[in-house]
Amino acid sequence: MADNDLTVGWIGAGRMGAAMAVRLAKAGVPPAVWNRTRSKAEATAEHGCSVADRIADLRDRDVVFTMVSTPADLEQVLLGEGGLLADRESVPGIVVDCSTVSTESSQLIRGECATRGVQFLAAPVSGNGKVVRAGKLSIAVSGPEDAFRKVEHLLKHIARSVTYVGEGDVSRLVKICHNLMLGVVTQCLAEITVLAEKGGVSRAAFLEFLNDSVMGSTFTRYKSPAFVHLDYIPTFTPLLLRKDFDLGLAAGHELNVPMPLAALTAQLVQQTVSSGRVTEDFAILLDQQAAAAGLELKPEDTPVDDGLGSAT
Repeated sequence: MADNDLTVGWIGAGRMGAAMAVRLAKAGVPPAVWNRTRSKAEATAEHGCSVADRIADLRDRDVVFTMVSTPADLEQVLLGEGGLLADRESVPGIVVDCSTVSTESSQLIRGECATRGVQFLAAPVSGNGKVVRAGKLSIAVSGPEDAFRKVEHLLKHIARSVTYVGEGDVSRLVKICHNLMLGVVTQCLAEITVLAEKGGVSRAAFLEFLNDSVMGSTFTRYKSPAFVHLDYIPTFTPLLLRKDFDLGLAAGHELNVPMPLAALTAQLVQQTVSSGRVTEDFAILLDQQAAAAGLELKPEDTPVDDGLGSAT
């Protein structure tokens, strides 16, 4: 299906949503964007998007993407007063939700969409605004496969990797599993980095070695500048990570899957939340580990390649 065969709307122009909508616009499929804070939507207009005055203005679109912060936000923009699905006589054909919400919330929205004849795709993403702009986002999608095929080309404008993982809301579990690994790997990275530094190795040198070894990854390289420079500008906060650990451990309980590493890491994530540093990046796990080891960290003034096309 050609891009121009579908009209597109977008709800949610935060750091992630705006970057994703702009990628669509730059690919020649400019969406109409609505955001609660209008100025954020207006910022996307500089890159070719249009601005919707009301959510209701998006009801005539073939496809509407949503990228919001919480399940309550998702329910509000879709089902609340003036919401996208509030008028049963005027609804889009497909809703693609890229937010990270629970399976239960996703199932609720899916049911409401079904009663209105709207196809619903759950499409949570892996990455942040900088990853989106670098063209390296990943998306897992679940729902009706025919709906996925209709919008697959749009998703591929937004992300480098787009994977259809099955029917229903299984993509939500995929994203939760992903974020459990995110936390466990970051805690592991913090522990070994502190061990190396306490033994006399600079963080920059250790992480350069690790990233160029078979144990390095896109993620460890991406997180290295934060570890080296102690730059905790938030890409993902401890509060958000704690939420995902809560969801993941609940899924493990429901499915009778023991998760000892995840359970231990959840306590360490909780410790960062309890410290009050909830507006910083979850990479503060490094600070927490250093403090436990009696090590005082200082920023290292060394350029570090983050793997996204820049050295910081």
